[in-house]
Amino acid sequence: MPDDQTVKVPDSGVRRERRDAAAASLADVPHEPGAAKPDPILVADGVIRQFGGLTAVDVGHLEIQRGAITALIGPNGAGKTTFFNLLTGFDQPDKGTWSFKGSSLSGVAAHRVARMGMVRTFQLTKALSRLTVIENMRLGATGQRGENVFRALFKSIWGSQEREITERADDLLARFKLDAKREDFAGSLSGGQRKLLEMARALMVGPEMVMLDEPMAGVNPALTQSLLGHVKDLREDGMTVLFVEHDMDMVRDISDWVVVMAQGKVIAEGPPDAVMGDQRVIDAYLGQHHDAALTEEEEQKVLADAEVALEQERLENEEQNS
Repeated sequence: MPDDQTVKVPDSGVRRERRDAAAASLADVPHEPGAAKPDPILVADGVIRQFGGLTAVDVGHLEIQRGAITALIGPNGAGKTTFFNLLTGFDQPDKGTWSFKGSSLSGVAAHRVARMGMVRTFQLTKALSRLTVIENMRLGATGQRGENVFRALFKSIWGSQEREITERADDLLARFKLDAKREDFAGSLSGGQRKLLEMARALMVGPEMVMLDEPMAGVNPALTQSLLGHVKDLREDGMTVLFVEHDMDMVRDISDWVVVMAQGKVIAEGPPDAVMGDQRVIDAYLGQHHDAALTEEEEQKVLADAEVALEQERLENEEQNS
């Protein structure tokens, strides 16, 4: 990314145009799994990830529309976070290909994926707690000349760049209402403030696509609306957003398109209102017989499926923590 990159906030007219354009671009897309998009920025084909005998992810085809906010939803154990890890280089699939802006990401390390313009946040925030807020922000910038051992000895080489990086960081801290916490240790922030810090730090890269893994998890309700506004701002600033979330009210409020996963597969796609009323989605969340009494055989199957989902989630957590 260029060293002189600055934080540019479009005027209100441009922001409205981008918001309306995101919805319009998806107006004619079929409401079916794997539907082709008019201008996809991210494409996945045949992505499979297995843990032992369990298939955590089995995505046949998925396209993410450029400039839109796409929500990835599904019941616990559906494989959402595992799929996120695969797309962003934090894990590798057993099979499949995926690309960002037409460039293959197969085998590309996570830090290189970020440098290409696709960054992510985590369900459990990764702020460096013993560094200050501004130090965390500076670390997010790429291409820093002072990171070279030899050049680090000569401040004349990297001093001006660090000042530019600090100015950019201060602009973002002000935007995310964290400027008053500038010199505080990141470990002293609340859960919601850490989420804001992680989102602000991700923007130091100047990304084209931002991936958010449960951005509202553990956030004080007082900060929820602020976070929602910032997610919308990402789209209106020209970025693409893909996020995992369980709060259906939030999904309905901010997303242009919704992708639903269950048992590792994409089972439905469409605008929020259409997806919420899709029988496949209702069945995935509530069970196919949610409105009728189960037979003993059906009850045993439901219990067996639940055990498989719990085991899959356990394996995913072990993989993330290893």
